[in-house]
Amino acid sequence: MDFIDTHQHLLFGKQLSYPWTARFPALAGADFSLADYRALTAGRGIAGTLFMEVDAGDYRAEARLVAGMVGSGGLLGQIASCRPEEDGFAEWLEECPALQVRGLRRILHEAPDELSGGQVFRRNLRRIGQAGLPFDIVALARQHPLVMDLLQACPDQTFILDHCGVPDVAGGGFAPWAASLRLLAGFENLSVKLSGIAAYCAPGTATLETIKPYVDHVIDCFGPARIVWGSDWPVVNLRSTLPDWLTMSRALIADLSPGERAAIAHGNARRLYRL
Repeated sequence: MDFIDTHQHLLFGKQLSYPWTARFPALAGADFSLADYRALTAGRGIAGTLFMEVDAGDYRAEARLVAGMVGSGGLLGQIASCRPEEDGFAEWLEECPALQVRGLRRILHEAPDELSGGQVFRRNLRRIGQAGLPFDIVALARQHPLVMDLLQACPDQTFILDHCGVPDVAGGGFAPWAASLRLLAGFENLSVKLSGIAAYCAPGTATLETIKPYVDHVIDCFGPARIVWGSDWPVVNLRSTLPDWLTMSRALIADLSPGERAAIAHGNARRLYRL
């Protein structure tokens, strides 16, 4: 069973700045290339990938750089960064088709909570929907009410909730995350990404046994028809490895039917990102 990786990061440490990596010495200033990724996944069933923006200091330069790589090394397109809170957003949205953009994302879990509540932000988010692009969203479990508010305000926008809704696995925060995730799943314009959850485990605990209850709940809430898969490489290296996450992912969906496994692995990605 082949996967489409909808959350493949690349880091160009010699060309772009990533202020957030200062907190993670294993990533800071380093290059993580498409060739590195292909070497790690060779023979492991990756049918194609989507580059996921990495919150670069110059996000437009990042997207323009990646655009030149689309079509090589299995790269099918990109999910670019955007700033819907800015009045000049429309200009960036107009450039996106030429850059092979299949979706957009704005990092919210490190932004002020009030950011997504602004009228400019929401007006521009509706423009993303009108352009036929999904919007990936990252929000901490405590921010799930903000996500619900956005879902209600933009019912015609397709959203994808990254990293299983960011449960606090290390802190044992299953119950509050599980309750609010159930509420989020009630919005039919929201899908969820099976990605990144290993990074929220305590060091040395990113195992199938630890992660399975969380993924089981995601599947129970959203069903296989609204789940896509992503590696979160190289951030996954902070707690696990890409080959281990691939092995774990197959085990996590092994009890589903062949059609359900295929939907999560690649079918839903093709539909949501129009691949």
